[in-house]
Amino acid sequence: MLELTKKSTTEKSAELCLKVPADEIHIIGEALKNFLRLAKYEVREVNGVGEEIFSAEEVLPEPTPASNLRGARFREDLTQAELAAKVGVHKNHISDMEREVRTISIDMAKRLGKALNTSYKRFL
Repeated sequence: MLELTKKSTTEKSAELCLKVPADEIHIIGEALKNFLRLAKYEVREVNGVGEEIFSAEEVLPEPTPASNLRGARFREDLTQAELAAKVGVHKNHISDMEREVRTISIDMAKRLGKALNTSYKRFL
């Protein structure tokens, strides 16, 4: 029923291969994952085709005022120069804000919010 094969792959690790009944694979797989977690090993989840599953937090970075500015500008289909003209600054200022080189003041956030049809709080 359960066949266990141990094959040495290096001096410090070994490879295990288990043959189990197909109808019990999920039960045994979950038990092995729980055992490995108890032993303090990181266990990554995989989908039906064996690809690792990642959480949204791992894949998508935390939004920043700079990324919100860049996204709102793209949504409104504006270039940096066009947005700069709307808020009354040089286009380099917009570039600097989008690259997090220049901080966005409350006054500038309000001007950006008005120009981009969104809440100024997204840029603070």
